[in-house]
Amino acid sequence: MNISRLLERLNALEERVRTYEEKEIQWHKEKQQFIERIAELEEALKNKADSQTSTKPPLNYGIDRNKPTTQKQKKKRKRRKPSTGRKSDAQKFEKADDIVNIYPDNTPYADCVLRDEQGVWRLIDGKAKYIHYRIYAPEKAKNLPRIPGVRNSRSEYGIEIIIALAFLVYWIGISMDNACKVFHFFTGLVLSKGQADSLLYQLAKDWEIEYKNIAALIVNSAILYVDETGWKVGKKNLYTWIFSTMSEVLYKVGVGRGKDILDEVLDGQFAGTGVSDDYAAYDSAFAKHQLCWAHPLRKALELMLRNPENKEYKRFVTQLFNIYYEAVRLSKDTRLSVAREERAKELEKKLHRLCRRAGETIVTAKSVAVAKKSDPQSSLVATSDSDAKFIRLHNQLLEKCSCFFVFVCNPAVEPTNNRSERAARPEAMARKTARTSKTDRGAKRRGIIMSVFASLQNRWKDFSLANIVATVQEWMQKGIPLFKTTIEKPPEQEN
Repeated sequence: MNISRLLERLNALEERVRTYEEKEIQWHKEKQQFIERIAELEEALKNKADSQTSTKPPLNYGIDRNKPTTQKQKKKRKRRKPSTGRKSDAQKFEKADDIVNIYPDNTPYADCVLRDEQGVWRLIDGKAKYIHYRIYAPEKAKNLPRIPGVRNSRSEYGIEIIIALAFLVYWIGISMDNACKVFHFFTGLVLSKGQADSLLYQLAKDWEIEYKNIAALIVNSAILYVDETGWKVGKKNLYTWIFSTMSEVLYKVGVGRGKDILDEVLDGQFAGTGVSDDYAAYDSAFAKHQLCWAHPLRKALELMLRNPENKEYKRFVTQLFNIYYEAVRLSKDTRLSVAREERAKELEKKLHRLCRRAGETIVTAKSVAVAKKSDPQSSLVATSDSDAKFIRLHNQLLEKCSCFFVFVCNPAVEPTNNRSERAARPEAMARKTARTSKTDRGAKRRGIIMSVFASLQNRWKDFSLANIVATVQEWMQKGIPLFKTTIEKPPEQEN
């Protein structure tokens, strides 16, 4: 029986092998046919290409060849493409408001010839004017002189127009369409939304190096204030992080809320004091951490105002504010020096005595339901929402008690995070009015421009268009950055 079965299987296998061999022969024939067909098509395409390279002359050499053709026989003329409306440089120069000649420094005018021409829109006395620049230089000069306040030889708008546009869109917070309307109404300059968008991207590209310099200054600062607020990129819910010092502000727009953003910005190099709220991502981010007093005070006040009949809440708010005011007074007391840490410890003890309900168990409605199910006569009562918030506030104050009095030991540290919260308000207002970013690229552009504007405002008493334009022009001509990451040493005096 076994031998007969084996023979049957052997015959079946031989049959399958023969079938595969026949199929292989058939595939080989089809492959050969395909190769021949491809060769024919390639030859046909080659002949067609050769025939199109030259037009055969007409074969009509008779007397009738010069007779006019009938209307039907006339060739149809090709339609011209519609004009884009773009004017040539010569047409633009004819309507220029003024002509300005640009010469290289320290070169006699007689040695210079006209090398290039450029038309640029400029803001002059609050009005937009088209200036025809004629650039002169020696005939063999490789580098031509630059036009002050113009990005490069292809720019058609002065830097003052680009900065004013960025101020309206990002700092004031109006839409790009409305910003173009404002320009047209006040200056007479006609800007399309596409042109405005392109100009803002150019500015962000120019200021990217300044953004990196601000980030370097943030890392090397002694005190850093950090906050975050909700943001949108398209339909994605993301966040904007605000890193603030006394003189710099860095916006990280359209990113997540994880600790990886802190690690990316600080890069493990920040060794100063960080001021923030009690968000868990900040817990191990700073060597010294000052928690914002505004948050617990605000929570305590809210509990008292929502429960005016509860005397315990009222006493707690009064005593908590007393501790805060005492800490502020000690921080400002210039007579204290060595005793600051001892005073901070005393305040911590007062806070411990005040938070008597820390550690209490919060009984939830679910726990009560489980207890009733196991014992119908259970007397367990759920903790009210107000009491639950009150207990959590006590727990927070005790768990991070030492982080609330860092500003007593170091008077340069502020007790609240209002510095970053103030910087976050424009972003919050933009979110409320649906002015968030549509793309990651737009979010990055906003972060760069906002960081430069906010940092300049912190540094200057006169934050104005004239000052920004003058500084940017100096940066463009001399290569001096707006934000220096190194401190220049004074020259050594000779003995």
